Amino acid sequence: MSANDNDVPVPTPRDARRVLVLSTISFTLLFAVWLMFGVLGVPIKKELGLTQVQFSWLAAVAVLSGSLGRLPFGMLTDRVGGRALMAALLVTTAIPCALVSHAHSYGALIALAFWLGGAGNSFSVGIAWNAAWSTPARQGFALGTFGAGNVGASVTKLIGPALIALVPTSGFLDGLVPGGWRFVPTLYASTLLVCAVALLALTPARDRKPGSARSFASMLAPLANARVWRFGLYYVLVFGAYVAFSLWMPTYYQTVYHLPLSRAALLTAAFIFPASLLRPVGGWLSDRLGARVVTTSVFVTMMLACVPLCLPAVGAGGPIGLGACFTLLEIVGVAMGIGKASVYKYVSAYFPGDVGAVGGLVGSLGALGGFFLPIGFAYLDRVTGRHESCFWLLLAFAGVSFAWLTAVVLRLKRGERPAANGELARAA
Repeated sequence: MSANDNDVPVPTPRDARRVLVLSTISFTLLFAVWLMFGVLGVPIKKELGLTQVQFSWLAAVAVLSGSLGRLPFGMLTDRVGGRALMAALLVTTAIPCALVSHAHSYGALIALAFWLGGAGNSFSVGIAWNAAWSTPARQGFALGTFGAGNVGASVTKLIGPALIALVPTSGFLDGLVPGGWRFVPTLYASTLLVCAVALLALTPARDRKPGSARSFASMLAPLANARVWRFGLYYVLVFGAYVAFSLWMPTYYQTVYHLPLSRAALLTAAFIFPASLLRPVGGWLSDRLGARVVTTSVFVTMMLACVPLCLPAVGAGGPIGLGACFTLLEIVGVAMGIGKASVYKYVSAYFPGDVGAVGGLVGSLGALGGFFLPIGFAYLDRVTGRHESCFWLLLAFAGVSFAWLTAVVLRLKRGERPAANGELARAA
């Protein structure tokens, strides 16, 4: 790593790769912890006798906590650097994670869920950190690769049921290491600490801080732009709904198709993988085709897939069987994975000097969608008695997002608002 005349580290490919790799590993782990109640909540629900609404709140509270701090964490990253903040999140999340394994009441679990939910703020930190270290030509790919850490949501889906089944409920070392579902957060807590040590040891000690000389007022100024809030709506669809379905689908598969937890979790993980791992592909496509083309295609694909999903399942006398439901959800997951990257390509293209603040707000809005949607699913399910009602909401969000993007582009084409610097090509 070299430095310029102002003693600001100049990004080298080697250092940028280290930041990308270590931040992605950290984000993957923190994301797994953030959404672990999607699977652990099932045995917790049985143990504590929780209702469906109580279960949905347990998962949603962690999502809420990881949503509210995304804007300030994004701004702080530009001011103090992503290295220090990411390491701090790893360490401070390990504490409530370890305590979850010893909680025995719904109230204690809700409080701990809110505390460990702060892990969700790692997204804003990593986005701003990687934007500071990557070149503009590779930002779409870099941010997409980092965002693929969303695959952490599938980690608990894959290992959770197996560990719950294999580890005896009595645990190990005379109960010092708890067993059953309580072993999973214990394992995560120790892994978080190991990851923090690796990150501090392997990433550049002198960090890039693009907002260190700026006031908070100047960093907040771009948030008055209506475009930022529109990008936030798009992110509710491609990320908030992704989080919501990651939490909701194990229960949905169990309730509608009467699957065991292990198989329901496996099918949910299969949805999460493309919705996460295709994010770098979405960034690469956005670098080459532009965010508008990619995002429009994502919205259309999601709407087409949602129409049949809105129909009743076979068990309710409808046409949608398990195979069709799974296939259509995979298509939705592919679209979400690509769309999450294209939305942040918008952010880096329009606000290259404010990725921390703008990306933080967009991420916060998307994550808040991940908080409200599962609760909405639960209440809508209870009011209508239709389990497929969760897809009604998804179709509505896709339709509104597509309509808004189309209206803005048509307005530009009519010349009602001049398109400067190739604005139309990038999309408004």
